[in-house]
Amino acid sequence: MSLALTKAELRTIYLKSHVVSAVLVITLIAAGCGLKNQGTDSLPEEVQTAINTVAEDIEWERYEKIYNEASTLWKRDATLEQSTEVLKRLRMQLGKVENRSLVTANEQRNSGGPLQGHAFIVTYQTRFQSGQGMETFTLIEEDNRWALARYLVNSTALK
Repeated sequence: MSLALTKAELRTIYLKSHVVSAVLVITLIAAGCGLKNQGTDSLPEEVQTAINTVAEDIEWERYEKIYNEASTLWKRDATLEQSTEVLKRLRMQLGKVENRSLVTANEQRNSGGPLQGHAFIVTYQTRFQSGQGMETFTLIEEDNRWALARYLVNSTALK
């Protein structure tokens, strides 16, 4: 019995080990990405409920309710009239949401800056009646509840 391997056999073993290593690395990267971009199950129920409420209020054009329930940061950045005007314009140009798919959900705990305290920044890939876009809901914990701090939509359908 001989333990000597030919050059061709060594090359085959070498190539197979690199293929296995590459597959392992890709699997680990994919698993890591999956942890960062988990579905809505990864969001705390209270955060998901707050987003659902804001989304429903936008759908039913309850702009004053959105403003009244928003965070102090939202109210510091815009008046009721400004807030209503922007949300109406978004609704007019994009139409209703047909579906949204969670892209990222980032939890933050900040000791300073505009998003001071406990915050969630949640981004969705969204299909509107008039096109695709990205929706970002920023919520901060205020008075033991989650409140809308910012709402951003990026879409080529916005003119």
